[in-house]
Amino acid sequence: MTPKQMMDFLHIAERLKDNTRHCTTSKRRQESVAEHSWRVSLMAMMLVHEVSDVDFYKIIQMCILHDLGESITGDIPAFWKTQHDSQKEEMAVFDLLDTLSKDLCDDWKALFLEMEAQQTKEAKIYKALDKLEAVIQHNESPLDTWLPLEYELNQTYGTKEAEAADAFLAALRALAKEDTKQKLIQEKTSK
Repeated sequence: MTPKQMMDFLHIAERLKDNTRHCTTSKRRQESVAEHSWRVSLMAMMLVHEVSDVDFYKIIQMCILHDLGESITGDIPAFWKTQHDSQKEEMAVFDLLDTLSKDLCDDWKALFLEMEAQQTKEAKIYKALDKLEAVIQHNESPLDTWLPLEYELNQTYGTKEAEAADAFLAALRALAKEDTKQKLIQEKTSK
């Protein structure tokens, strides 16, 4: 890779700092895609002594890179995302990776294919963390920023993935569900 290729790639990736997600932060600011990816990566790092027999370097790579295509397509919430949207995002990320050196391009394309296939424990952990971070962020955001469909969705989203990934993640997901229930109860009692 040349320095120019790296710089051009970084300029495109920088868009993730400005591309916002549907969810807000606890202080009502729209969360950026980059912030989401950062916390998913942090969550992966926190599992290093909780989950065994996995390649944490690979998981962290997946967490950092998973929304790279959104630097081009922008974020579409999971509950609105169509198969066409997913294909468009995948094409965008693969086109972007084609701008890198062959070795890095091949490595990262293989990583994305592994993430998509969801066959390895690493891919399952990354996917569970991705969904779990979104649930946690919703629990931290003010309830009046939620869409009506999120009242139920936040109680179920990512449960299957967490349970398939690891017992620790399943327990964490169950705790997040309890947080959601408490948030909803508090809203009812405050009215």
